[in-house]
Amino acid sequence: MARSSFYYYLKRSKTDKYLEVKILITKIFHKHKGRYGYRRITDELRKSGTIINHKTVLKLMNSLGLKSLILRKKYKSYKGEQGKIAPNILKRVFKANRPNQKWVTDITEFKVGNQKLYLSPILDLYNQVIISYD
Repeated sequence: MARSSFYYYLKRSKTDKYLEVKILITKIFHKHKGRYGYRRITDELRKSGTIINHKTVLKLMNSLGLKSLILRKKYKSYKGEQGKIAPNILKRVFKANRPNQKWVTDITEFKVGNQKLYLSPILDLYNQVIISYD
């Protein structure tokens, strides 16, 4: 190896040209509790006056071991036409003349922690009182 090449690589290996940027990235990442990914961090750096490419920010975050939290997609119950369609007995008349004449129900899914919970109330259309729930 040539002498000049040896000293070139020796000098290059000791200096980290992104040291200040890495410190800023780490501060921004922890300031926002790990919710900011490389795109938002790039925007924050540009707002503070540091011009840097988003791909470089991604590379630096990977080298620092910083990974943003991924938000889960919200549950969507509608998946098109599934199963049998119940006959339209009410014909969109949601008023009742006497108690216990018209009851309606629905199922709602909740996510609590890592568990799915289901709520199915039965509603009397006469006075909008919940008769029962499960």
